[in-house]
Amino acid sequence: MGELETEAETTRSEIATYLRDLADQLDGDGDVTLELGGQQVRLNPTDPVTFKLEGESDWSEGDTEAKQSIEFEFVWWRDAQTAAEGALDITSEGQ
Repeated sequence: MGELETEAETTRSEIATYLRDLADQLDGDGDVTLELGGQQVRLNPTDPVTFKLEGESDWSEGDTEAKQSIEFEFVWWRDAQTAAEGALDITSEGQ
C-alpha cells in the first residue's frame, strides 16, 4: 500500500506536455514513470485498465470565483502475494 501525491501551479502548456509524455509511455509495453514533487514513482500498468474521468465545479452563493477541476484516474490490478510486491516503486530524483 502507498500513495504519492503532489500539487503544483503550472501552465496549461506544461500540463499538455506532461500528459503527452504520459500518453506515449502508456502506449508502450513497459513501465510508466511519473515525476511528483521531487520524487519519481514507477508503475507498470497491465490490461485491462479502468479509466476514470471527472469534471467538477464548486461555487457558493456570494463567491466571486468558482473552482473547476478535471481529474484523471487509471486503475488496474497486479498480482501480489505480499505488501512489498504491491508497493509503489518510489525513488528520489538524483538517485
